[in-house]
Amino acid sequence: SMMVLSSRACQAAGRAPQPRAVAPRGPLVAEERATIDIFRRAAPSVVFITTLDRVLNLWNMNVREVPRGTGSGFVWDDQGHIVTNYHVIAGAKGAQVRLADQRGFNGELVGVSPEHDLAVLRIRVPADKPAPLPLGTSRDLQVGQKVLAIGNPFGFDHTLTTGVISALNRSIEGDEGSPIHHLIQTDAAINPGNSGGPLLDSAGRLIGVNTAIFSPSGASAGIGFSVPADTGNR
Repeated sequence: SMMVLSSRACQAAGRAPQPRAVAPRGPLVAEERATIDIFRRAAPSVVFITTLDRVLNLWNMNVREVPRGTGSGFVWDDQGHIVTNYHVIAGAKGAQVRLADQRGFNGELVGVSPEHDLAVLRIRVPADKPAPLPLGTSRDLQVGQKVLAIGNPFGFDHTLTTGVISALNRSIEGDEGSPIHHLIQTDAAINPGNSGGPLLDSAGRLIGVNTAIFSPSGASAGIGFSVPADTGNR
């Protein structure tokens, strides 16, 4: 309202309103620059996954594939393996993997581990394969160290949330009803959009796979969980 009044006052005085000068700022602090650099390097390796169902048209008996759900995943190696959550692809008849450069590929299910909420797809990328994320270890993680969670929730843009490791070796009930053990707990926001995406340390190494599963109390606000990288590697 002050802007409108000021603008009208200026017009009444016979002169056009002028935009305010932008206050200069110094360079970004070192931690900000490091976070930006990690995100820029890791984002091209984080993919968008669409799961598919096959639906039979009873009028013409044609079978077509329709979207069922979505999630994130990431490039594991140079052979086209994609890691995601088991609950992202559970029950689906197929999956589409879209890379950061918008190329889409059929994902072949290689294997699952419901007890760890992990699944592996394979895509056949003919050229310009996205680089796998540098692999870290979850053996020496410490409560308090910084973490970054990256997702590709809509298929055309990436998200970044940051936080710290809040606890280690957490156990919670998974979507299948059985407990999932040895999870990393973090206060970085983890939701269905970045579920299946990577959890990185401050060196940009993969230390976990984000999983959007709820805490036993059902109140998961401010709490995220990740499957340790060593579990995924094994």
